Amino acid sequence: MEQKLRQLREESLDAIREAGALDALEALRVKYLGKKGELTAVLKQMGKLSAEERPVMGQLANQIREELTEAIENGRKTLSEKALEMRLAAETTDVTMPGKAVQIGRRHPLNKVINEAKEIFIGMGFTIAEGPEVELSSYNFDRLNTEEGHPARDRQDTFYFDDDDEVLLRTQTSPVQVHVMETQPLPIRIISPGRVYRKDEVDATHSPMFHQIEGLVVDEGITFADLKGTLNELVHRLYGPETRTRFRPHHFPFTEPSCEVDVECFECRGRGCRVCKGEGWIELLGAGMVHPKVLEGCGIDTEKYSGFAFGVGAERMAMFRFGINDLRLMFENDTRFLEQF
Repeated sequence: MEQKLRQLREESLDAIREAGALDALEALRVKYLGKKGELTAVLKQMGKLSAEERPVMGQLANQIREELTEAIENGRKTLSEKALEMRLAAETTDVTMPGKAVQIGRRHPLNKVINEAKEIFIGMGFTIAEGPEVELSSYNFDRLNTEEGHPARDRQDTFYFDDDDEVLLRTQTSPVQVHVMETQPLPIRIISPGRVYRKDEVDATHSPMFHQIEGLVVDEGITFADLKGTLNELVHRLYGPETRTRFRPHHFPFTEPSCEVDVECFECRGRGCRVCKGEGWIELLGAGMVHPKVLEGCGIDTEKYSGFAFGVGAERMAMFRFGINDLRLMFENDTRFLEQF
């Protein structure tokens, strides 16, 4: 047995010294010192020794165990230090090398225009109001004086969630105006920017998902002149004081009288092109004086208060602001386009 123990010590110490990795060293520890290791296997044979030999072999076995344990710990320390040195060498930064330019992101042109519009309206005393994109028909249509049978409520134009046409993706941010008139005290001056959804065919100026900025003012003595002055201020602040606008009579169920506001086509400057479809003007927004039925439905005294409302397409604002000739570019996520802004 003594010969086996001494031979085991020599073999194990040689193997430990030659171990080149921490996992290999751990495998050797298990091989020689584990519960099923070779040293344990030799010690199990001590029952065959005489009473005089057992103390001597036991002492030798403990000595070997201590030597192997110490050798493994020293090996682990040495390998750990080498690994750290190699890692530090690999991760060393050469301060003489030129730095890499950090690419900074840019705001989307649509967000730029929406933020500019917010600042303009806040400067005129407006506040920001938000509402749900999934809306009830009663708020999206009924409370806005758009009765059953109106073309805007047709399934060909609106995304409904149920067969009863009661829940839908809002087609405008106008429902926010109703929520505000129901819950906030007068006077009211708010804008409500957000996404809206309609079943429009995709082309250079239309998309089934787009953004609107709707505005509402309700106070004593509000007239159409206040509406026109507010919208002209918006257009001139966004596009410059020389920008021409055109107010055309129109009809909206929730305003009376109503109008549409056009701006001169930025692509052709009024001569006619594919962007403006040969008209020389681009429709920017719809507006008008809030219909008395809408005010009365929210509990507002129409003998004392009046108001105006408008809804502007943010995409069209961005197209005019930056000279973009196709609305689809803003939704394609092409970095070559977005990096220009």
